[in-house]
Amino acid sequence: MAVMRTIRSLDPPDWLIFSGAIYQRVLNHLGGRDPDYGIKDYDVGYFDASDISYEAEDVVIRRVAAAFEPPLRDLVEVRNQARVHVWFEDKFGLPYEPLTCTAEALTRFVSPLHAVGVRLEPDDTMTVVAPFGLDDLFARVLRPTPGRGAKNFPRIAASAKARWPELTIAEA
Repeated sequence: MAVMRTIRSLDPPDWLIFSGAIYQRVLNHLGGRDPDYGIKDYDVGYFDASDISYEAEDVVIRRVAAAFEPPLRDLVEVRNQARVHVWFEDKFGLPYEPLTCTAEALTRFVSPLHAVGVRLEPDDTMTVVAPFGLDDLFARVLRPTPGRGAKNFPRIAASAKARWPELTIAEA
């Protein structure tokens, strides 16, 4: 909640906290683990197509970092989803069409279990974005996202299974 409240106060455009910061906490709760078990970072996506340069993104990264004290300062990772297509193929070897909003990024995550984002709204309600639903998450099923090539899925699945042995790994 501290991360969500801080990001909400900074109000980057079209922001969501997603990936491990969300699904790992759910897995930990379902498995009776400490809420922070296995969490490496808090991924924050925002969408600003007005300037997709690294320099513009870095301004936001630094602004967000300055809003947190350690250890959160080093754990909150902010990325402009409007510029992912600029670097994705070089890093992961797969083409990546430009996104139109932050929520669309979730449709391209490796697994539906990972594809959950949340935003704390000004009135303290929470928006949950889960384009594939929440069934896989609550059933603890890790499967590849349909129609998305994921060369690294076996490695991701093995890593997740090592941390949460109760996961069921399902092939596409």
